Amino acid sequence: MSSPGPQRPTVSDLKVEPFSGGSRWMLVGGGIGVVLVAITLVVALGMGSQDAAFSYLTAFAYWCGIAFASVLLLMIFHATHARWMTILRRPVEAMAASIAVFLLLVAPVCLSMRKLYSWMDPVAAGFGKEAIAKIAHKAGWLNGNFFIVRSFLYILFSTLVAWRLYGLSRQQDRDGGTDLLSRQRRMSAGLLPFVALAITFAAFDWLMSLNPTWYSTIFGVYFFAGSFVSVFAILAIAAYRARGANEFGAYVSIEHIHNIGKLMLSFVAFWAYVAFSQFMLIWIASLPEEIQFFLPRLKGEWAVVGWILILGHFLIPFGALLSRSLKRNRAKLAVVAVWILVIHFVDVYWLVLPTLSPETIAFHWTTITAFLGVGLLSISFTVWRLRGRFAIPVKDPFLAESLGYRQP
Repeated sequence: MSSPGPQRPTVSDLKVEPFSGGSRWMLVGGGIGVVLVAITLVVALGMGSQDAAFSYLTAFAYWCGIAFASVLLLMIFHATHARWMTILRRPVEAMAASIAVFLLLVAPVCLSMRKLYSWMDPVAAGFGKEAIAKIAHKAGWLNGNFFIVRSFLYILFSTLVAWRLYGLSRQQDRDGGTDLLSRQRRMSAGLLPFVALAITFAAFDWLMSLNPTWYSTIFGVYFFAGSFVSVFAILAIAAYRARGANEFGAYVSIEHIHNIGKLMLSFVAFWAYVAFSQFMLIWIASLPEEIQFFLPRLKGEWAVVGWILILGHFLIPFGALLSRSLKRNRAKLAVVAVWILVIHFVDVYWLVLPTLSPETIAFHWTTITAFLGVGLLSISFTVWRLRGRFAIPVKDPFLAESLGYRQP
């Protein structure tokens, strides 16, 4: 006769107080983040360094993409009426709410437009007559003022959605019931396509327009796929680390960890599928305006980075995540999650930097200051949104079901 499994906590067992930790992340991390971003911007804007401008864009695209993907993940969970993840919802809500900080962090991208985007002055960028004509044809979309307006609107719209969902969730902590949850579900289902379009067009504007005569209809999906798997990676790390008093990880079971691992596996495969689809279709067609994106990335030092992405962004994590025991081990899954976050940065770097230096890898020291600065500001803002609130949705009607969740 088999022995009974470990006892799962029930709602009546919970003795949760509002989260009051994270002060070090907020004060020290936030302060260091401000200093590092300021250093990067002094070099990029004050000293006119194009390298620093590209470094900042890389860091901004990386962290803002993760915030965007967090909003989408939260909305997907609501729209699909997922119950198992109720215990995980609060950290996802906080990560989604952190997109608000990018309303400020997008400003340096707008101020650096002439250093970043050759369509601002195609003649000075050395384009030929045919390319200049194509860029002029896109002037209704690719112009500075409209670019700035769109950039803020993408983030503002997603911020309003994320903060409204978070506000309804916190209200549910006070009032309970099913009405507030139903409102979150209806709102998520109705607005999900529009947030998806926001991250898609943001990828077109911020990254694809670095090569203004190139286009790919699935580039936005490619950017989303890498950002989305990174959200699960952060969730896996948080579930491993945040297991103290009044922290959500203390109530996350191995069954939840297993599901996070399975989702990581799924979207690692999805990223590879989208990456291969984009490459295959463009390479087979071999159209001059499409193939130019891959040409510098398939030779010299950048080709090595491409092989690193094939191995590191797909084959290595895919092989590791096939293991059931690894997906049910918090520490081992967190190690894979760290790897995914690192390799996703390599991916974003590979998208951005060949525009500046197509022949060789152009690593500048501001890559580190920008990445750490923007990242620390994003993390400290997320922690601030959690402080003073319950780390789990204590009055969600499906919390007990989530606490007792088992794999089907």
